Amino acid sequence: MKKEILALLVVVACWGSTLQANDWKNAPISEVQKAAEQGDADAQLLLGIKYELGKGVAQDDKQAVAWYRKAAEQGYAMAQSNLGVMYELGKGVAQDDKQAVAWYRKAAEQGYFYAQFLLGGMYVNGRGVAQDYKQAAAWTRKAAEQGYFDAQLRLGRMYEQGSGVAQDYKQAVAWYRKAAEQGYAKAQLFLGLMYGSGMGVVQDYKLAYVWSSVSAANGYAYAATNRDLFAKRLSPAVLAEAQALAGQYVELY
Repeated sequence: MKKEILALLVVVACWGSTLQANDWKNAPISEVQKAAEQGDADAQLLLGIKYELGKGVAQDDKQAVAWYRKAAEQGYAMAQSNLGVMYELGKGVAQDDKQAVAWYRKAAEQGYFYAQFLLGGMYVNGRGVAQDYKQAAAWTRKAAEQGYFDAQLRLGRMYEQGSGVAQDYKQAVAWYRKAAEQGYAKAQLFLGLMYGSGMGVVQDYKLAYVWSSVSAANGYAYAATNRDLFAKRLSPAVLAEAQALAGQYVELY
């Protein structure tokens, strides 16, 4: 369910300019339907989303798949990625990891960051393809380099663990930081842990406290435990400084 929701959020976020350019954002569903039936790929993709979410139409995963497929077969990367998600989850179509991989790959090869991330995940887990951490890292890197925070976190983890890449704590920290500075709470947690352990950075309990605090403030409950443990390693004066800095970072990140 988490992947499904995130996929939709990512796709909707990327559509803004396209939909507005075609004036679908405020168009009646009848106009979207007509354009989709006439072969407009943007309208087909939007109609697929509407059926999947039940927005303006009765929720219908099979119809969502049908419209995603029409746009995907026109080479529309976002539709290809969405169709892959439907196959991976078995929504509106028989669950099929190989088909999911095939559609993710089509979109990933066009440079669509979210499909690159999803394809990397299939290689991590050996779903629809043979498990291959080097391929997982390669596709994850492509998405991470486009600024996708979840890919940056995964790539950081791969560097920390030496999975598909040579173990490199400095690289792990660098990728955690990129995601953390986008406000990603889980990456903030890991960045705090790296400071706390002195892996890839000079050990710094003050910054470990700060990043753990930011992570907790952004809703990652586990980070509060780390924050409190790091607080015990700081003098009252340094703790006060850390709390003030954490407040600034919460505003920034």
